[in-house]
Amino acid sequence: MSQITIRSDRDTDYTFTYKGEDVTLAARSVISIANGLQDVVLPTCKMKIANNLIVIKE
Repeated sequence: MSQITIRSDRDTDYTFTYKGEDVTLAARSVISIANGLQDVVLPTCKMKIANNLIVIKE
């Protein structure tokens, strides 16, 4: 799988699941995941997806 980058445009932290564990993405920060979305569960929210970048919106 290819690397995926998740960027938060939110003013609050965003929590998602990675390999069965909760991970908190701090407000206005970026995280890269080496094996793509294979083990990622993103809770429903507004987001924009472009190539290998997911932008989490408010």
